[in-house]
Amino acid sequence: MRTGRIERKTAETDILVEVNLDGTGSYDISTGIGFLDHMVEQFSRHSLIDVTLKVNGDLHVDQHHTTEDSAIALGQALGQALGDKAGIGRYGEAHSPMDETLARVVVDISGRPWLEWKARFTQEKLGEWDTELIEHWFHSVAQSAGLTLHCQVLYGVNNHHICEALYKGFARAMRQAVELDARKGGAVPSTKGQLGG
Repeated sequence: MRTGRIERKTAETDILVEVNLDGTGSYDISTGIGFLDHMVEQFSRHSLIDVTLKVNGDLHVDQHHTTEDSAIALGQALGQALGDKAGIGRYGEAHSPMDETLARVVVDISGRPWLEWKARFTQEKLGEWDTELIEHWFHSVAQSAGLTLHCQVLYGVNNHHICEALYKGFARAMRQAVELDARKGGAVPSTKGQLGG
């Protein structure tokens, strides 16, 4: 089983993350931020990656540390589970509609972290979650997992729909990218013979 487990404890957050790339999309999420919980649940369900994420963060300060650190730990767990990335699809792409909104997410598990972000929100919060932290969450996951990640909202009005379409698109793209391709015979999908270096 391709699994990862990260325990990350700082003065600001105490985090446990477990992932199983070959799961069924089961999840147990508790970050202390309801809307973030909902989005990570969407990621797990639609990627078929099992995710346990438990966070005790300094929410009395603000939501930044909890959002950033949980994304870093999740990315590290995904990277750990991917190992040398032998046999994976590597690339994934999804168009994700949600009512009036359409998002496109493209990922390359390249080992070269990059986020290209073409999305914006017209309200400051979704539930209690600061919308400025959504881009930061994706950036932190991409950096710590070594993803080249492009997120674009093609059109949309409702802020909830925009956010959820991005997370579901990311999930579907990751599902393609992490799946093993029998035709590759266990080879690392790069002419270099390795990814990320």
